[in-house]
Amino acid sequence: MNQKVTDYYNDIADTYDSSRFKNTYGAFIDQQERSILNRLLKGVQSKNILDIGCGTGRFLEFADYGVDISSKMIRIAKAKYPTKQLFNESATDTHFDDCSFDIIISFHVFMHLDKATMGGILDEAYRILRKGGKLLFDIPSKKRRNFVGYKTQGWHGANHLSVTEIKELCDTKWNILNYYGILFLPIHRVPVKLRNKTAVLDNALCTSFLKEYSSYLLFELEKR
Repeated sequence: MNQKVTDYYNDIADTYDSSRFKNTYGAFIDQQERSILNRLLKGVQSKNILDIGCGTGRFLEFADYGVDISSKMIRIAKAKYPTKQLFNESATDTHFDDCSFDIIISFHVFMHLDKATMGGILDEAYRILRKGGKLLFDIPSKKRRNFVGYKTQGWHGANHLSVTEIKELCDTKWNILNYYGILFLPIHRVPVKLRNKTAVLDNALCTSFLKEYSSYLLFELEKR
C-alpha cells in the first residue's frame, strides 16, 4: 500500500496546495490545526521538531526537519524552505539517531495507512524522540464516522480510530496527555460565504464533551 500512497502524492504534488488548502474548507481545517499547534509548540525551538509526512511544507514553519515518502512533495517543500533539513524516506525507517527530537508532528498521514504501518511509525517515533518527548498527530474519529454512516472507499482516508483504540495502541510506551477535536460541523454543507462565521461555534464544539464526535482528533502523546 505504501507504493500506492507514494504514487498518489507524487501525481498530485504540483496542485496539492491549491486544491487542498487554498479554499474555504481547507482553510477552515488549517486554521484550527494551526491554533492548536501554536499553543502546544509555544516556546519549543524548531530545531528540535520533526514533521513526519511533511508533504509540501504546510507546517514546516514549526519544524526544521521533515520526511515524506513522496519525492515530488519534498522537492516542492525544499523550494519553499531551502534551509530546512528535508528527506525523502519512509517514516517507519528514518535515518535519525535515537532520541533526536523533543517533538514530532504528523498531520493527514495516519488516515491513509493501515494499522500495521501506523504502528511502525509509532515505534519509529518512540525511538527517535527523547524521553518525555511528544508526538502530535491527527486521525479521523471512528465515533464520528460511525454516527454519520461514513463509508470508506479504497485506502484514501480509510483509517479511523476511537480514543479507546488509540489508548490500546499506546500500550506501555506512551501517555495520552490530551486530545482535541477538529472540524465538528459539516462545513462542506455550509454556504461558502458563511463558513468563516461558524468558526467560533465549531471551535466551542471541538473543545466540549462532544469533541470525540469531531471529524478529526488531534492527539498529544508523551513518550514514557
